[in-house]
Formats: sequence, structure tokens, C-alpha cells
Amino acid sequence: MDIGRKLKELRLQNDLTLGDLASRSELTKGFLSQVERNLTTPSIATLEDILEALGSSLSEFFREEEEKQIVFQTQDFFVDEQEDYQIEWIVPNAQKNQMEPIILTLHPHRKSHVLQAFQGQEFGYVLKGNVTIVQGSKKYKVRTRETFYLDGSKSHYLYNHGSSDARILWITTPPMF
Repeated sequence: MDIGRKLKELRLQNDLTLGDLASRSELTKGFLSQVERNLTTPSIATLEDILEALGSSLSEFFREEEEKQIVFQTQDFFVDEQEDYQIEWIVPNAQKNQMEPIILTLHPHRKSHVLQAFQGQEFGYVLKGNVTIVQGSKKYKVRTRETFYLDGSKSHYLYNHGSSDARILWITTPPMF
């Protein structure tokens, strides 16, 4: 762990100058500068004083954050094949996130499951084919390379009125699929 770099990041997050931190921790600006540049290492007691002045603690400071997966490959996807459609969850366990992207393959003359009204928003990008958003008595056609964006205040579904599969990147926030 790069203690000096981490201390500097924490100081900057708190919008403090070296002088501010020196005053709060009763240490010299020169000493803190050396610590941040890893030219010297503070004792545990001194590190506790610095962290207290930064509103943190030893346990918080040394807690290692779990490395989060950023890139997902096709072998990470989960595929659910239904009679009318196929859903590919392209970000595993996305229900714990603020949004959930899927790729929906909608078979010809079939409809997706109905999304009941919810407090959230949706975005879709038609990768292939043509679909219709059916929302009550209203219908909206969306063609290849077109997008849709709607709030979830009304129940709705997608219908593939074409003669070949349609593929849609569909994202909801919060997760709904």
C-alpha cells in the first residue's frame, strides 16, 4: 500500500492544504509533505493523529476495497431462453447496481414479458430488426439503430412485428428484469 499517496488523496478529498492538515494534526507541514511523498514513514500513533485530523481511522484507512469487475465477456453472460424471446444478462448480478442492461432477442411476431409500472426509467437501442413499444392503447415503432427512452410509470412491452429476430439492448434503472 502506498501510504503517502493514500494520505494525500484523503487530504485532497477533504479539501485541505498541507498547512490545514498540519494545524489539525499538530505536525509540521514539512513532515506531512515527506510522508505524502513516501520519504518518511509515520509511527502508528502519528498516523492515527493524521487520520483523526482527516476524519478517518486506522481500520478505515487500511480496509482494502474489493476489486470490482469492470469488463464482462460473453462467458460471464447468463442466458435465459424462453419460447417468445431470449434474455442475455450482460452484467452478472446487475440487480445490485443502479441499472440493469440486458440484450433481448425477440422472436418474430412475439412479445416480451410485460414490464409492470414502476418508479424508474428505461433506455433501449434496437441493434437489429424492428419492434413496437406497446403502452396501453399507444404504440411506438422503433427501427434498427433507433433508441427509446421512457419512464416506467405505465405497464408496457415490446412486440416484434417483423419476420426475423429483433435484438435490443435494454437498460432499466432501477433493475427490473
